[in-house]
Amino acid sequence: MSLRVIAGTARGRKLKSVPGNSTRPIMDRVKEALFSILGSFVANSRFLDLFGGTGSVGIEALSRGAAHATFCELDRVALGILRDNLQHTQLDDRAEVLAIDAFDFLRRPAQTPFDYIYIAPPQYKGLWLEALKLLDANPNLLDVDGIAIVQIHPREKETIELAHFAAYDERRYGNTLLWFFERRDAPSS
Repeated sequence: MSLRVIAGTARGRKLKSVPGNSTRPIMDRVKEALFSILGSFVANSRFLDLFGGTGSVGIEALSRGAAHATFCELDRVALGILRDNLQHTQLDDRAEVLAIDAFDFLRRPAQTPFDYIYIAPPQYKGLWLEALKLLDANPNLLDVDGIAIVQIHPREKETIELAHFAAYDERRYGNTLLWFFERRDAPSS
């Protein structure tokens, strides 16, 4: 699968893929749709790419003007590729790559909240559900106006009760579902 940056300062740059099936890269058309939905609000935002993999989503956010992106990735091979992709796109100066388990990161006390948290773990293991529950237990990781986005296969979707977050939109693109959550204490628009 060929990965590339779609828009912004690194537009057209190709990204390395992680060999094997340990990561779930986002298809270009899904990534393009995601950033079309998020729009210009990505500029100057703080972005968390929770299961970093190749870094494709966080790198796209940086290329489109995000002020900072944090990537969590535990796999050593994926970490190396993620760092290479950041250097190749020349976006590494606004990025932090953490060799940490995503669930451990979600348990940490919030420092500065993120505007966007992207959750796209390996499929069919219920990891998205565990991540969302941990975020719900630590809601201050996401800014009060922020958005958490879950990328799953549509068959993985199940009803979830959350104290601090509510689903407000979902979009399906073939075998990819993007599910959008906001904080319940978010100001109404």
